[in-house]
Amino acid sequence: MKAPPDTGLAALLLSPALLIIAVFMVVPIGITTLYSFLEPARFGGVIWEYSPEAYIRLLFERDIFDDTLSFSTDYLRIFLRSLMQAGVATLLCLIIGIPTAWFIATRPDRQKTLWLMLVTVPYWVNLLVRTIAMLLILRDEGPVNETLQLIGLTAGPLPLSYNNFAVGLGLVYSFLPFMILPLYAAIERFDFSLLEAAYDLHANRWKAFVGVVLPILRPGVVAGSLLVFIPGIGAFLAPDILGGGKTMMIGNLIGQQFQGSRNWPFGAALSTVLLSLTLIALFWSARRAAKSGAQVL
Repeated sequence: MKAPPDTGLAALLLSPALLIIAVFMVVPIGITTLYSFLEPARFGGVIWEYSPEAYIRLLFERDIFDDTLSFSTDYLRIFLRSLMQAGVATLLCLIIGIPTAWFIATRPDRQKTLWLMLVTVPYWVNLLVRTIAMLLILRDEGPVNETLQLIGLTAGPLPLSYNNFAVGLGLVYSFLPFMILPLYAAIERFDFSLLEAAYDLHANRWKAFVGVVLPILRPGVVAGSLLVFIPGIGAFLAPDILGGGKTMMIGNLIGQQFQGSRNWPFGAALSTVLLSLTLIALFWSARRAAKSGAQVL
């Protein structure tokens, strides 16, 4: 018979982690939420007077003459663009990540470390440096356009930079390892005898993948999708550098409010909304994982 856990010792062991979470997550979130309900100061900062104006501004535009409100979709379009870019990047990372992770997981043990290193080594370099390097590759005078013109596929440079395509490509490049590694961990634990049994029962490759492989890989797919989608929504460098300021995403809009417009409450309100959407996605994923686990048990 097992002894009951020592709750006092467990609380003591957890206290450093809980303290770090409280200081570096709970307190900043509380400050951000508080700032979102205050008046903006003229040159940045806040005035300690309650005002819901920051949240009103998300959906409405106030007339400068008579203060009447009219519905505006400007900021909703930025949110939707961010969701779409992050969603497409997640889907592309999943399409690339599954065969890549499968290939690495099915190599001999002595080769797996090498392949994993090849996936992760480029990401030892700072993200800013990698994003600028990608811009140099995609620009009109970059190696991609010069090669296409040299072999005669194009008569002039293709518009590969400063647009949605470049931003999406930058997001995929930035977060691809976050998809590959969870998938690799899931595939490495996969029992390949189940796949052989599916083939013995006359299942083709597609049916075997959908009916046998994909359900077992679901935890890796969910974890990788969250690790790509959530930071992808608030990405700042890819739209700022690769988009050239033409493709505004929610991360750029938040940075603009704190640095350029000096409207801290509105920037805080945008951050609070973005955080709320992220937490909703996490809770939804956790509940689905708990339900699927309960069904398996």
